[in-house]
Amino acid sequence: MRITRRRAVAATAAATLGLTLTACSSDSGDDDGGPVDMADKMVGAMEDYGVGTSFKATAPIELGLMYRDHPNYPLQDDWSILEHFEEDRNVTFDIQSVPLSDWQQKRSLLISSGDAADLIPSTYAADVETLTSGGAVLPVSDYLDYLPNFMDKVEKWGLQEDLDRLRQADGKFYVLPGLHENPKPSYSVAIRGDWWEDAGLEDPKTWDEFADQLEVIKEEHPEIDYPYTERWSINGPMEATLQAAAGGFGTEAGWGFGDGVTWNGSEYEYTGASAGYKDLITYFADLVERGLLDPEGITQDDDSAKAKFTTGKAAALGSNDQEAVVYRTGFEEAGDKDAEVKHIVVPAGPAGNLMDATTGGQFESGIALSSSAAERDDFVALLQFVDWLYYSDEGLEFAKWGVEGETYTTESDGTRTLADDVDWGGLNPDGTKQLNTDFGYYNGVWSLAHGSTEDLVKSTLAPEVQDFLDEMNQKEVAENGPGIAMDEMQREEASLLQTNLQDLVMTASSQFILGDRPIEEWDAYVAELEAAGMPTYVDTVNQAAGVTE
Repeated sequence: MRITRRRAVAATAAATLGLTLTACSSDSGDDDGGPVDMADKMVGAMEDYGVGTSFKATAPIELGLMYRDHPNYPLQDDWSILEHFEEDRNVTFDIQSVPLSDWQQKRSLLISSGDAADLIPSTYAADVETLTSGGAVLPVSDYLDYLPNFMDKVEKWGLQEDLDRLRQADGKFYVLPGLHENPKPSYSVAIRGDWWEDAGLEDPKTWDEFADQLEVIKEEHPEIDYPYTERWSINGPMEATLQAAAGGFGTEAGWGFGDGVTWNGSEYEYTGASAGYKDLITYFADLVERGLLDPEGITQDDDSAKAKFTTGKAAALGSNDQEAVVYRTGFEEAGDKDAEVKHIVVPAGPAGNLMDATTGGQFESGIALSSSAAERDDFVALLQFVDWLYYSDEGLEFAKWGVEGETYTTESDGTRTLADDVDWGGLNPDGTKQLNTDFGYYNGVWSLAHGSTEDLVKSTLAPEVQDFLDEMNQKEVAENGPGIAMDEMQREEASLLQTNLQDLVMTASSQFILGDRPIEEWDAYVAELEAAGMPTYVDTVNQAAGVTE
């Protein structure tokens, strides 16, 4: 197995269409702005590549890969996935390894300096939008004719409008997103299902009902200080749960706060000053005031939060489908074999049974390409490999499950089962090897955070999680609004304003929820946002979206 690793990271941190000879319609062009001639970029390319084609380079190619090295499954040179890339696809990698802890910063440094590898996965459009004007990132929208599987899924899954929202002021987009056939919401609240059942309670259908149920649980279990605690307060309070709940309040929040604006049907408004955001914050502030939500949950670390839940000091905790399994293990390790962990469907809110546009979206983190990739003589083969791995049914299955007969088997009805000695996420508890740690599969670097077909998404999920997805996907999804295509000058101005505004929002949100600042001071808080440039920011956004002149 041949794999090389670049040393640029440390240095930079310190500082089914047939192949045409010319890319169709909108290639990024040569130095004079003309179309790129692809005739000398065909090394390793398949002439008959298209939807359903099993890619194998016709000559060995080595691709530069910026690798996000996750501590839970650190890169191993002898991984099965790397061996099969070389043996089955004729592809090896020159790996530019970046630790997960430094990923955001070093990725930007490498791109800005022009030292980034050809392939930059684990990347959202927003991660590179301020880096594209320098020409270091390839406008991948110029090469869609060479990505038949990508375009096939965009068409079949009705994603063209969403894709167009990624376009910048120059009309191009610079990241190929991971694609989901259906939305894949994950975050909600985990409850002590056994306590709920003992109290004669069913899963809450609304957030108000959830609050009433917490009152009941508090009465039934006077030994606990607070029935509900929280976690994931990194850049703001309880970011995962606020994002999950936001749609039902007609707003966006937490990890979904994003660019700080929400579409109201006719224009963008500033999220942190909106009526829906106020309703959301007021709800959780009321839980704290009533002694139902643990104030420490707004600032505590994740381990403390999990410990409170798994030792019976809380009855509810923010969760996702994988963390619910972790919680169950925690109860077992604490000697509580009777505890039942239930990952509930996100309750509806005053705005209805809605998911916010971010949660209900069908895009995942994607892949960007360095501009230098277009200079390679095997550029077409590179595009074909990207298209096959990240967007073909075969490539998606390979990246997630591995190789049939080695890491999994397939039943006559199509059901996939991990090999006897392989586990992932508790699917095969007797397995002594992990699909990601020991083989390299189920790795966001090669599967774009697992954006995929509904079948593949559900193939590694427990039945209860599949039910959760089905019920969540019965919700309506809030309207996304038009794309916000800022030019360089607008982006520069807006970036500074939004950073300052978001800092104000997150600080005030924590204060309101904790009761350190009464909700009656909301108007004063909005005035602070206005003084910090909120009207200018919103005007810039709406101009860039084509809503106002």
